[in-house]
Amino acid sequence: MTVSAAAVAGAEPDLVVRREGAAGVIRLNRPKTINAVTLEMFRDIDKALDAFEADPDVALILLEGAGERGLCAGGDIRVLYESSQVKGDLGKILWREEYILNARIAKFAKPYVAFMDGIVMGGGVGLSAHSSHRVVTERTKLAMPEVGLGFFPDVGGTWLLSHAPGEIGTYFGLTGQTMNGPDAIYARFADAMVPSNKLAALREALVDVRAGVSSAEVKNAIDGFATGETSGPVAAMQPRIDGWFAHDRMQDIAAALQRDGSELAQSTLKTLGEKSPRGMVVTLKLLRLARASSSLEQCLVREYRAALQVFASDDFREGVRAAVIDKDRNPRWSPPRIEDVTPEMVAPYFAEIGADELVFDNK
Repeated sequence: MTVSAAAVAGAEPDLVVRREGAAGVIRLNRPKTINAVTLEMFRDIDKALDAFEADPDVALILLEGAGERGLCAGGDIRVLYESSQVKGDLGKILWREEYILNARIAKFAKPYVAFMDGIVMGGGVGLSAHSSHRVVTERTKLAMPEVGLGFFPDVGGTWLLSHAPGEIGTYFGLTGQTMNGPDAIYARFADAMVPSNKLAALREALVDVRAGVSSAEVKNAIDGFATGETSGPVAAMQPRIDGWFAHDRMQDIAAALQRDGSELAQSTLKTLGEKSPRGMVVTLKLLRLARASSSLEQCLVREYRAALQVFASDDFREGVRAAVIDKDRNPRWSPPRIEDVTPEMVAPYFAEIGADELVFDNK
């Protein structure tokens, strides 16, 4: 339900947009679904940014999520599954508008603060991790688990992951493992760790800033509440992760893990064994191309091409079926093994798409 439709119905809107002091507040407001984002919500966020950008009394944007469970669990995957089932065009429309919004957030002219408390996944990462000021807490559970849905880390995820230290991004992108708050800072998905019991005080401080406040001043305000933590458990694992994930072929990554008899290597190999082989091969190639890219927009264009191919694939429908619809956690991937993913299968994910190419409106 859109903001306007909810107002007519007298219901609580899916997106709350309002000015509080000098802050333009955008609150994702679907707590029962951990604030899963819909196409209408993306459109309303874009309209809110239009209004806040033009308002001289709005000094900064504050993105937050309703409820106690998290900022956002991602896009509303069930409706995408239903559209894919009938060969609909929701994926084409939603991802176009979402990716353009992701790029806009990254370049937004005013400080954009994201409270990345609790669960932050998929589309929630796209709305927050491109922000100028990214705040995590001890409750943060950030992940890009798309390979488990026959998909890949999108919403600019390939850009973000490719800029993590060493092969940390490759590890998180292929395994879908969860980052805690300090992990997210180390992986360059976040900037400051603030205890959750201080978020309310930080919020009050941000609302009270003066119009025209600089980005440096906003950072100083956040740092006044931050713990200073900059690395979590994954940092200690980096030398081993770098050795395993430095390869450009999934077969070589799997072989490196297989050769290592440690419990960590074997559990990582088991995790990869649960993911879509095609999804992993496509993800790895996207990550390597992102590493050589000069902009987020280049990565989003590439992701959009791949996303349209995913939307039409059996692996996407099977992955969502197993995880969300039937919840049997037993997807039957096609093909079932990494070795069976051929260059001919992968090529369409990277082909130019003519009139359907993603174009940015440069607001």
